[in-house]
Amino acid sequence: MLSIDDLDTPAILIDVDRAEANIARAQAHADHHGLKLRPHIKTHKLPYWARKQIAAGAVGITCQKIGEAEMMADAGLTDIFLPYNILGRAKLERLKALHGRVTLSVTSDSMETLAGLAASFADPGQPLQVLVECDTGMGRCGVQSASEAVALAREIDKARGLAFGGLMTYPAAGHAAEAETWLADARQALAASGLACERISSGGTPDMWRASEASVVTEYRPGTYIYLDRYQVAKGVGSLDDCALTVLSTVVSHPTSTRAILDAGSKALSSDTLGLPDFGELLGIPGATVTSLSEEHGNVTLSGDARLRIGERVRIVPDHCCVVSNLFDEVHLIAGERVLKTLPVAARGRMG
Repeated sequence: MLSIDDLDTPAILIDVDRAEANIARAQAHADHHGLKLRPHIKTHKLPYWARKQIAAGAVGITCQKIGEAEMMADAGLTDIFLPYNILGRAKLERLKALHGRVTLSVTSDSMETLAGLAASFADPGQPLQVLVECDTGMGRCGVQSASEAVALAREIDKARGLAFGGLMTYPAAGHAAEAETWLADARQALAASGLACERISSGGTPDMWRASEASVVTEYRPGTYIYLDRYQVAKGVGSLDDCALTVLSTVVSHPTSTRAILDAGSKALSSDTLGLPDFGELLGIPGATVTSLSEEHGNVTLSGDARLRIGERVRIVPDHCCVVSNLFDEVHLIAGERVLKTLPVAARGRMG
């Protein structure tokens, strides 16, 4: 069996024990609070982990693009949510074909998106479930008020081949309480207009742990929870010891006593820091942080007792693991120093 030492760098390592522990912990939390878990595959992009999440108790999966959903359907996943505005003839044709294969639900936040869905789905015997996307403070997609949510829900309800599926949001991090109030008001407005709202779907790994039994949210779509990263650690979700994804890298230069260079740059670590002041830290080497990136070089600043040597292989915990997953063609599943399996990142580059 291969060991980590046999791998070329840079490479993604996934600690299987840590990832499985993260899956189990999140599922237990959801079960305790009466939440349905529908993990977002954007983090791992692997049928291997999607199946593990379903086996642990998830009701289905979330995909952001039709291409991802098609690939997951090909791999045997049968309940898929696409929380994205689907527009254009080509995409709608693919969506309709996918609807014939799996249990599918989507979102809309405008009459323009809804018109395309209504024109493409006309079978009342197999209606497409459509949730109204709500902007509860993130400032991205979504209707802006409860009244707008009700108006769009009514149009969905009237469409022959569509069915109103509920409300969906991606709240701003740290603002779960505000999102809760927004969604509660919208649910009440829907009830007053005669529309039942049985499904309210929310997302974001950090705020999932703040869920309570009194929440109006019925479903949660965490993504990063399976691997965790430095951003999640900064938000208190776990510790570095819980981070399952690391980037294996080699020290290729050591120009000064306080600066070393790795063979992992922006094409391996991503420049998406989610607001953190640097780009990653070296696991097990306190005081060694990746402070700047060029395309193929990672600049490490050493402080305190941190020491490196040219040729040394190190493991980097990135700031945002979801983006890093999308930068590599394959990942290596490991247990300790052993490489258990190498898997292609199957949903990488899937568009639509």
